[in-house]
Amino acid sequence: MTALFYIAAAVAVLATVLVITRSNLVHALLYLVVSLFAVAVVFFTLGAPFVAALEVIVYAGAIMMLFVFAVMLLNVSADSPLRVPTSAWIGPLVLVAVLLAELIYGIGLSDHALQAVEVGPQQVGDALFGPYVLGVELASMLLLAALIGARHIASQPESPAIEDPRLSGEEPDAPADAEGAT
Repeated sequence: MTALFYIAAAVAVLATVLVITRSNLVHALLYLVVSLFAVAVVFFTLGAPFVAALEVIVYAGAIMMLFVFAVMLLNVSADSPLRVPTSAWIGPLVLVAVLLAELIYGIGLSDHALQAVEVGPQQVGDALFGPYVLGVELASMLLLAALIGARHIASQPESPAIEDPRLSGEEPDAPADAEGAT
């Protein structure tokens, strides 16, 4: 099981790197699905089969369908260019460095066993629809508002381009006063 864990973790990391480096949006979504499935395998190897099933159903299924519909609604071309400036990578790189340092520190503490407690479907349901029901409903309303907003933005007509005859290669029309002048 340990080898399966490390293989799934490596696949998850590699697929996630491919998600953020692909310029083709459809390919990035497919790599995200692979990454989510790999994380589900990691959960399964850690002894949490219910969480692994939720990962596949909720994230790889429902959320990915939401992303696909958003791409279809926004009419984003599959070959859209990468528009992320280089300076935008600083924050994520700092976070990755912090997580990597935490991982190395956690591996160094391998002699300390973690206290794992099995969480079943009943406990998850009680938590989601008990004290956290307001958070679940707010998250669903936020996703619905984002989808409606994306649809509204996508339905707006594009502003007409101002045509400049010099750019099209055509000769500009002579002014009416210039025709009669001798």
